[in-house]
Amino acid sequence: MNVMFLCYNEEDGSPRRERRSHVSHGYHLVEGKMNHGMEDYLVAKHKNIDGQELGLYAIFDGHSGREVAEYLQSHLFENILNEPDFWTNPKKAVKRAYKDTDNDILENVVGSRGGSTAVTAILINTEKLVVANVGDSRAVLCKNGTAKQVTVDHDPLKEKELVESKGGFLYLKSQVFVGAIYLWNVPRVDGQLNMTRAFGDERLKKHITSEPDVVIKKIDEDIEFMILASDGLWKVMSNQEAVDCIRGLKDGREAAEELVKEALLRESKDDISCVVVVFHDN
Repeated sequence: MNVMFLCYNEEDGSPRRERRSHVSHGYHLVEGKMNHGMEDYLVAKHKNIDGQELGLYAIFDGHSGREVAEYLQSHLFENILNEPDFWTNPKKAVKRAYKDTDNDILENVVGSRGGSTAVTAILINTEKLVVANVGDSRAVLCKNGTAKQVTVDHDPLKEKELVESKGGFLYLKSQVFVGAIYLWNVPRVDGQLNMTRAFGDERLKKHITSEPDVVIKKIDEDIEFMILASDGLWKVMSNQEAVDCIRGLKDGREAAEELVKEALLRESKDDISCVVVVFHDN
C-alpha cells in the first residue's frame, strides 16, 4: 500500500504531498497452554473499495469457546463497511455495526453463551486510522519511539458504575491465573467475566455491553508502526516494552513473531495473537 503525507513548502507555507514508499503488515499467533483450544482469531489484509485503499486489521480473543471470535473474523468488517454513512461519519457507523453484529451473534451463533473481545483498525488511504475496541485486546502506536495506547481496556473496576447501572455486580475472585502469574482479587462481572464489554456472552448481556470506544487518528510521518494484540501479550508486556522489543524491525511478520517469542519467554500461558503494521520511509 502506498503512503502519502501532507507537508508544507518552506517558501510559502502551501501544502504539498510527500510519498512514503509503502505500508506493510505481518501477523503471528500461537495457542496457549490453558487446555481450551485456540480461541484467538485475526484479520490482516488490504482492500480497495471504490478507489479507496483500506488496510483492515483486527484481533478477536474468544472466551468460553471460539464460535463468537470466528464469526467476528468473517463478518464484522463487512458489516462496518456496509454501513451507508461509514465514509461520512465513521465513528457512528462503527458503533452501529458493532451493535448489529452483536445482535446477530446473540440470535444466530451457536455457542453465543461464550464471547469475544475485539479490536479493529481501518486504515483509510494511509491518511486516517479508525480504531474501535471492546474488551482488553489492545492497539498501540509507536510514535518517535514512544508507545501510545489507542484503545481503552474495559476493566470492571474502571466501569463499575456501568455494570451496576444495568443491575449487575462485581465479585472479586480470589485467585486467577493470568499470563505467567496468579492474580488475587480479580474483579469479574457477576463473578464470571473479567471485562465489561464483549461480543456474545448471552448470560451476561443485560449487565455488559458491546458498545465500542472509537478513536480516529490522522497518520503522520512520526508514526513508525502499530501493534494490535490479545491480552496473552499485554498481560506480560507493557506497551513500551512491546514497542522497544520490535523497534527497528522493518518486516511486520518478523516483528509479530518476535513479540510472540518474547511473550512466551515471559511464560504467558494464554493464546497470543498479534498484528504489526509498519509504515516505511524507504
